[in-house]
Amino acid sequence: MKLTPVELMRVRVGDRLERLPVCSYHRFLFMVIALAFFFDNLDLAMMTYLLGSIRTEFGLTSAQAGMLGSASFVGMAIGALSSGMLADRFGRKPVFQVSMIVWGVGSFLCSTANDPVTLGIYRLLLGVGMGMELPLAQTLLSEFIPARQRGKYLALMDGNWPIAFICAGLMSYYVLSAYSWRTMFLLGAVPALFLFVVRRYVPESPRWLESKGRHEEASALVARIEATVMRRMKLSSLPEAESKVVSPDAEVFGVKVLWSPEYRNRTLTVWGLWFFALLGFYGLNTWIGALLQQTGMGVTKSVLYTVYISIGGIPGFLCAAWAVEHWGRKPACVITLVGGAVMAFVYGRVAGMSPEPMALFLAGGLMQFFMFGMWAVLYTYTPELYPTRARATGCGMASTVGRFGSLIGPTLVGVVLPLAGQAGVFALGAACFLAAAFIVYCFGIETRGESLETISAH
Repeated sequence: MKLTPVELMRVRVGDRLERLPVCSYHRFLFMVIALAFFFDNLDLAMMTYLLGSIRTEFGLTSAQAGMLGSASFVGMAIGALSSGMLADRFGRKPVFQVSMIVWGVGSFLCSTANDPVTLGIYRLLLGVGMGMELPLAQTLLSEFIPARQRGKYLALMDGNWPIAFICAGLMSYYVLSAYSWRTMFLLGAVPALFLFVVRRYVPESPRWLESKGRHEEASALVARIEATVMRRMKLSSLPEAESKVVSPDAEVFGVKVLWSPEYRNRTLTVWGLWFFALLGFYGLNTWIGALLQQTGMGVTKSVLYTVYISIGGIPGFLCAAWAVEHWGRKPACVITLVGGAVMAFVYGRVAGMSPEPMALFLAGGLMQFFMFGMWAVLYTYTPELYPTRARATGCGMASTVGRFGSLIGPTLVGVVLPLAGQAGVFALGAACFLAAAFIVYCFGIETRGESLETISAH
C-alpha cells in the first residue's frame, strides 16, 4: 500500500530509512564519508612516524617529545566537545564541513613551524579540526544505514584508520628520505579540498531534521532518498514502514540527555571505555617509531618496521566488522580489548630483548590486529547508545573524554620510559585495555540488530 504525503508525515523518518534495502546509494554515501574520515586519520597518524625526526631536530627530551605528541589531543578534546553540541543544534553537515577546513589549515600551518612551541600550537589547532570531524562521521553514517548492516558499515569506516596509519607510514618512508617532516604536514593539508565533495553529495541527516521538529524537510529528504533507492534497484514499490507514529518533539537536548536517568549509566560506561582505550592506544602508538629509533634503528627503517607492524590492523578491523554483526557489540569489544592487552604485554617483552625482525613483526602485527579491531567496535557502538537529539553530543563527549586519555598517554609514556623501559611502557598499555574491557563487561548493553529508535527507547 502506497502512503499519501500526509500519511508519510506521520511515519517516523527512522522507520522509513530502516525499511530501505541497502544499495549503491548507501555505499556511495559510505564511500564519501569514509574518505573524509580517512583523510582526517591520515593527519592523525603522521605523528607516529614524525615524532622521532622532530625530536632529533629540536633536541627534545623524552618528556618534552611526549608533551608535543599530546598537543593535538588537547585540540581533539576541544573539537570533539564543541562539534557534538554544535551538530545537535545546527546540524551534522555544516559542522562536518567546518571541521575539514580547520584541520586543513592546521596541517598547513604545522609545515611552517620553526620551533617546538609554535609546532605545538599548530598541532593543537589541527587537533581541533580532527576532533570535530571524527565523532561527526560516525554520527552521520549511523543515521543513514539500516540497523541490519549498520554495524558492518561503521566498523568498515573505522577500518580507514589502520589503512591511513599504513599510508602515513609509507608516505613518511619516501618523503623523509628526501625531504623533512614539514613536507608531510604540507601534503596532509591538501585533502581538505575534499570538503567540496562532501558539500555536494552528503545530505543533512533526516533523523536530525525530525528531532528538531522540521518534519516537512525530513519527509521530503527521505522521499528523495526513497526515489533514488527505487530507481537504482529498479523497484516499483517499497515495503511499508512498520510505525506510523511520530513521537512528540522532545524538549531536552544535548548534555542534559546524557545525564538523564535513562542514559546516565550508558554515559559513564562509554566514557570509561573511551578514556582507558585511548590512553593505552595513543600512549603506545605515538611512541612506537621513536622507541624503535631508541634501540639504534635508523629513521626510515623504523618507519618501515612500524608500517609492517600496522598491516595487522587490516584483518583486525575486517574481523571486527564481522564480529559486531555476528557476535554482538559487547562481546566483540571485550575480546578485542583483552586481546590487545595480551599482545601489548607480549610485544613489550619482545621489543625489549632486541629480537629478530620476524618475532617483532609477529608480536606487533597481532597487537595491532586487536587494537585496530577495538577501534572498529568503538565507532560502531558509541552512536547507537543515544537518541538522535543527543547522538552527536554523546559521541563528541565520549571522544572528548577519550582525548584526555590520548593527552595523558604519550606524556605518561615519556615519563615511564626512563624508569621502567619498553617492557614497562607496554605493560602500562595492557593495563589500560584490561580496565576498559572490565567496564564494558560489567556495565555495557547490547545493541546489535536494533534500530536507533528502539535502542533509545530501552
